[in-house]
Amino acid sequence: MYTLHIANKNYSSWSLRPWVLMRALQIPFEEIVHPFSDSGNRAAFLEFSPTARVPCLIHGEQVVWDSLAIVEYLAEAHPGIWPQDRAARCWARCATAEMHSGFAALRNECSMSCGQRVSLHRVSPELERDLERINGLWCEGLGQFGGPYLAGAEFTAVDAFFAPVVFRMETYQLPQSGSALAYRERMLQLPALQDWYAAAIAEPWREASHEGDIARSGAIVADYRL
Repeated sequence: MYTLHIANKNYSSWSLRPWVLMRALQIPFEEIVHPFSDSGNRAAFLEFSPTARVPCLIHGEQVVWDSLAIVEYLAEAHPGIWPQDRAARCWARCATAEMHSGFAALRNECSMSCGQRVSLHRVSPELERDLERINGLWCEGLGQFGGPYLAGAEFTAVDAFFAPVVFRMETYQLPQSGSALAYRERMLQLPALQDWYAAAIAEPWREASHEGDIARSGAIVADYRL
């Protein structure tokens, strides 16, 4: 049995990626949630993760401590993680790696908060470029491989990696249209994402650093958290 260590569902975009992949593909796992703390989590997280970060997957004696490494580890044992078609698989891996290492402006200016709706004070040129690239990338995948998911007919790792972006687009009401907007709406209806969202807004925890980042980014126009 796999054990997946994650942090708050409202905030933790990195935790969402392997979680939604495993849920969508019906790969059984035990979930352990470690809420972010105002005083820091390093000591507690070091008990299960060598980097003191989440997500971290435990499988027997094996420890896998990076979201992309978790995906590749799972792909060795479970079909469907990556598309079967070679061209689609190549594209999906490139887009996943780009998401894993890029889009810094989106991460910095639009901190994840599933349960809030925020009107940005400003959209920087760097964020505009990130949004243009994401929308173009989504349209490219949907057009090239026929949808309804980014690399074809089935939900795969590339969709899991862009799942936090789907929530960010919704939280900050970032501009999208056409097939990119339709993809966002389709993803929000995915049962696994709906389960994550329901758990996120039910969480009792608030962490000052994340709350401060969100408040500095824009005006909070709605908060659906319980």
